[in-house]
Amino acid sequence: MKGKILLTRTLHDFALKELKKKFQVEIHTGKIPIPQKTLKSKIKEMDGLICFPYDKIDKEIIQSAKNLKAISTYSVGYDHIDTQFAKESKIRVGYTPEVLTDATADMAFALLLDSLRRISEGDRIIRKGQWKQIYGAYDYVGLDLQGKTLGIMGLGRIGKTLAKRAKAFDMKIIYHNRKQISKTEEKKIGVKYTTFNKLIAQSDIISIHVPHTKQTNEMFNMKIFRKMKNTSFLINTSRGKVVNQKDLAVALKQKIIAGAGLDVFETEPIKKNHPFLKLENIVLAPHVGSSTKETRVKMAKITVKNLILGMNGKKPTYSIGY
Repeated sequence: MKGKILLTRTLHDFALKELKKKFQVEIHTGKIPIPQKTLKSKIKEMDGLICFPYDKIDKEIIQSAKNLKAISTYSVGYDHIDTQFAKESKIRVGYTPEVLTDATADMAFALLLDSLRRISEGDRIIRKGQWKQIYGAYDYVGLDLQGKTLGIMGLGRIGKTLAKRAKAFDMKIIYHNRKQISKTEEKKIGVKYTTFNKLIAQSDIISIHVPHTKQTNEMFNMKIFRKMKNTSFLINTSRGKVVNQKDLAVALKQKIIAGAGLDVFETEPIKKNHPFLKLENIVLAPHVGSSTKETRVKMAKITVKNLILGMNGKKPTYSIGY
């Protein structure tokens, strides 16, 4: 008898076809994200689960899943899953890290470029019919990227790939990481290690590339914003909860920092009355860092492969826990 699997949202046709060859597949088609009550009810009889980064796979959900063998998340992040309890429950957990590195680094650089050159702001000006005359010497000026110091917080795969983009624009690149990379690799990438405090104080642009943990929760807050240059910009494509968003809104409004570019938010989607929407010095993207046609296909392939391996008692290609 085929094992039963639940998808909290549909995937590509080729992925569904592959899954249906091997399993009984149920796809949630209602409210997104799937309500916890619905998930708790459905997962009771499931052997496998494919979820997304906004789904909450906590201890209570996992305890309800008596037959669950594998969880495969369509994401690089896995802070939405209680991975420790999953491991204790002998449930394999897979994720999709490497395939979205380029796409996410591109998004970070796009937000950086947009923020400094005020592209989205200009688009709004034109659409609102506010472009009345050709701009003069002091009107609507942006900033050069050349010579600016980019501080990368978290030099993992995405951080290193962003550094390559920045190097091509003749930017100075410093970074802070839990562990300093080798001098040889630093030289190859063109980066210099520094302390967190120095990165905050010296950077013209800070790009965040850390996971959301207890240690990184709201690590960027008003105390940090006040230590940044008042001409500096904050870019975040990691996790929304790494930044205290109320503090950021105040820092932008009061010009404590110059601007920001965000692809991730504390709560998604953000509400219509969110303070960010009233600010001109912030570029907003709807959590689409990995959203390229090519990347999403690769993610689907790995998500399916991870699930199949886990269901067969094998370690997923990209595994968390065991």
